[in-house]
Amino acid sequence: MDVTLAIDAMGGDHGAKVTVCAAVDYLKHFPLDTILLVGVSEIIETELRTLGIPTGANLRVHHSSEIVGMDEQPQSALRGKKDSSMRVGINLVKSGEAQACVSAGNTGALMATARYVLKTIPGIDRPAIASYLPTRNGKICMLDLGANTDCTAANLLQFALLGSALVTAIEHKPTPSVGLLNIGSEDIKGNEVVKQTAELLRNSGLNFFGNIEGNDIFKGTTDVVVCDGFVGNVALKTTEGLAQMLGGFLHEEFGRNIFTKLAGLIALPVLRAFKRRVDHRRYNGASFLGLKGIVVKSHGSADVLAFRCAIEHAAKEARANMLQQISINIEKWHQQGVA
Repeated sequence: MDVTLAIDAMGGDHGAKVTVCAAVDYLKHFPLDTILLVGVSEIIETELRTLGIPTGANLRVHHSSEIVGMDEQPQSALRGKKDSSMRVGINLVKSGEAQACVSAGNTGALMATARYVLKTIPGIDRPAIASYLPTRNGKICMLDLGANTDCTAANLLQFALLGSALVTAIEHKPTPSVGLLNIGSEDIKGNEVVKQTAELLRNSGLNFFGNIEGNDIFKGTTDVVVCDGFVGNVALKTTEGLAQMLGGFLHEEFGRNIFTKLAGLIALPVLRAFKRRVDHRRYNGASFLGLKGIVVKSHGSADVLAFRCAIEHAAKEARANMLQQISINIEKWHQQGVA
């Protein structure tokens, strides 16, 4: 299935220098798909000329006149910049001209705009940010990663429903296991919201594993990990920082002297495999779940590889008919009185 993707070419710390190059690189791997580069046409076309890439049927520029700053207030961007690259990209998803939008822009502004333009799926009160993380057994889906810092038990139940539906659609697992992130596995652990959520999950019909702790995330104990956005965002940033620190330690140790450098040369294939396995850039791309459209958020500091991975993630969701799968599951659970 070929897909059309709207790319916010102006978002992120590096703007069009990264987003345009990543989009071009993506099309080299998926030449039948279509990319709509949204943003200031003069800037985008300059980058394309630098790369020596002409526009064509599957690579088009869609002009927008405004850019949302990385530190801009969400409400200011929503109300004052209706022709911003992220707003226009999301509008293309709403109109059906694109199956997904990818942006490395301001997270708060992107979420506020996406929620305003696309609206939420019936039965879902708040959208959640979900992403995949590497584990010893493959990868897990974790949510919420920062959209909702204060959640009720009902919100967390809905996140579990969304995460389960995503894994079913993307990973083709009919009954993915769900773990509730807590400070202990025992039922008596955690605050009242977590305890209430656990009770809801036990009666939800989902494949609820139970409470899990932080170290279970990377063991791959469950397919889905559910938490509020405050906890999830801290866990995510900690993970990225740890991976970067370990990589730095290895580089320092192998570079200490001539003998360690020689050892590094011998171990180079293993080191490269290790780097690829823990490289957070390859897991870039967080989904805004619960909306009537596919929106994927890339890290603002993403390089070309990382942003290309975010585009690939959005395309995978579009190809898997993720929205249809989520809507069907939410409606089913809603009829059962779960959602």
